[in-house]
Amino acid sequence: MRFLHTSDWHLGRRFHGEDLIPAQHAFLDHLHQTARTEQVDAILVAGDIYDRAIPSLDAVRLFNRALHQLADLDVPIIMISGNHDSAHRLGVGSGLFARAGIHLRTDPATCDVPVLLEDADGPVAVYGVPYLEPSMVRTQLEAEAISHRAVLTAALDRIHADLTNCQPAGTRSVVIAHAFVTPGTGDSQDLSELEESTSERDISVGGVAHVGADVFDGIDYVALGHLHGPQRVTDRIHYSGSPLAYSFSEAAHTKSLTLVDLGPGAAPALTRVPCLVPRRLERVTGFLDDLLTNPAYEQLKDAWLEVTLADTAWPFEAMSRLRRRFPHTVSLKHQPAVIPNQATDTPTYSERVRGRSDLDIACDFIHSMRGTTPTPDEHALLQQAVDASRLNDQEKETV
Repeated sequence: MRFLHTSDWHLGRRFHGEDLIPAQHAFLDHLHQTARTEQVDAILVAGDIYDRAIPSLDAVRLFNRALHQLADLDVPIIMISGNHDSAHRLGVGSGLFARAGIHLRTDPATCDVPVLLEDADGPVAVYGVPYLEPSMVRTQLEAEAISHRAVLTAALDRIHADLTNCQPAGTRSVVIAHAFVTPGTGDSQDLSELEESTSERDISVGGVAHVGADVFDGIDYVALGHLHGPQRVTDRIHYSGSPLAYSFSEAAHTKSLTLVDLGPGAAPALTRVPCLVPRRLERVTGFLDDLLTNPAYEQLKDAWLEVTLADTAWPFEAMSRLRRRFPHTVSLKHQPAVIPNQATDTPTYSERVRGRSDLDIACDFIHSMRGTTPTPDEHALLQQAVDASRLNDQEKETV
């Protein structure tokens, strides 16, 4: 059976103020054409359909158009909500959509209700597990703890029970999920094999954002969303990645759709189908005068550009001067070059906090104020405050 796996559309997102609706429109046309050309049996969409819980009108119009396009393919489409989506809003009308072959899975209670498919090799059960916010779904799923691992384990227990008790022997299984899944087991902190980007919203609970791949043991293919780079977790667990770059940290990504051929027994065969690139992303560091005059930079004129200026002082009208040569400069940073044998200045605030978690910053503040690090009890309270703040931000978007 052939699936087309995609995720993280983020409809309505802007790129440093630039409107991406036209590029997202082109991507959805490409998705429709690829599904038709490749004669797929079903389409799997692994969450973050929208960029915000309350999407813009343009984003809603684009999604409505996409639903009509996909329904015309006359193949099942199974979608889940991601951490950027409002599950309740996205799920409105799901019962009616199912009649047209579009199956929206936004309610954790339906995670063990499969979309049943069949080909010459036998039945396939496709389960949609929407993004699970641990504190909101723990009771509903009867999970053992408030953690990503606990709620995903509870959801997969229900899925395995359905496979064992309700489906014919030999039924192949597919799970669509939106989560941060690592190659290891348990809550291993080794993330070296995965590539993250700055446009992915933090989902950490108690300082842990991820779960081990062992949660999905026994599933024939797991179609993941959340990380924006297409990548392999295991032979049977893959991220399709986002169709467009949503930050300069994704400049090196090759955006793609994932074709999945699932036969009996063996690991699925994957093919990455490149997505359209509306405008390439480039990063450049240098002195302003050199950037404005050096012919070597001429090739950057058509790219969305992030410029880091190495000048000692911030040059006058730097952005407007850059845009006269590079019209698509959208991000400007300043990092003065270090002169040999010259003492470096005190790091800026942005340099001190770059790459650090909210909890790390809070602990550093305590240390700087009183000269000692937080006690274990204080550390736990700070962690609770960070988690509560993140959850409060998420709840505000869904009101």
